[in-house]
Amino acid sequence: MSQFTEFYNGQSTNAYELLGCHRAGEGTYRFAVWAPNAVAVSVIGDFNNWLVNHDAMVRDDGIWEITLEAKHGDCYKYAITTQSGNVLYKADPYGICCELRPKTASVIYDPSEKFVWTDDDWTAKQSKKDVYKAPINIYEVHAGSWRRHYDGHMYSYRDLAKYLVPYVKKMGYTHVEFMPLAEHPLDASWGYQVTGFYAPTSRYGTPDDLRYLVNAFHHAGIGVILDWVPAHFCKDAQGLIDFDGTCCYE
Repeated sequence: MSQFTEFYNGQSTNAYELLGCHRAGEGTYRFAVWAPNAVAVSVIGDFNNWLVNHDAMVRDDGIWEITLEAKHGDCYKYAITTQSGNVLYKADPYGICCELRPKTASVIYDPSEKFVWTDDDWTAKQSKKDVYKAPINIYEVHAGSWRRHYDGHMYSYRDLAKYLVPYVKKMGYTHVEFMPLAEHPLDASWGYQVTGFYAPTSRYGTPDDLRYLVNAFHHAGIGVILDWVPAHFCKDAQGLIDFDGTCCYE
């Protein structure tokens, strides 16, 4: 049975572990992308001077795979040849990090040794709590406009850990709900026009910076809810629209 059988059957709950970019060994990374109607797919990035077809992926039914030498921080995209012969340059739908707007590439990000959670007390208490009987009071917030620096720059995830966490605690909320933090190209969309569903937006920092923020909330006894918007996505060329030349994700 293929490791992708549940994905093909629409039953997978861990597709993000199978697809995307993951460390395969010392200095090597495995790339996998679903493009069932593509003629060819290759990975292009800093590690091969962005040369199309230099690292052609191998097809396993509708999923294309390859393992390459690369490093943490390298930018990459998929070059997808459609049935009409056009080449589309797509960000990784399952990538966990993206370049800072207006750039649009995915970024290899290896979190395995970057961050250590210290919220064991929070986790233990939650496992014993009857959530259906416990009171709940949610503070909904847009990270980019809650407060800004005097020069107009947005607060980072770590800035929010410093200032938002104590504010939410002081005001007596049990949870904070962030409006979408998935990668999106347009600030004015408030995160509702997504291009990277599994990538925390880089406009506020790195994935580990977001972990730091969540960890800080848990230390303050506050739960974190993330607004995640899988119902629609924007039409930017690097996104999911016509991903392999057909309505693959539509």
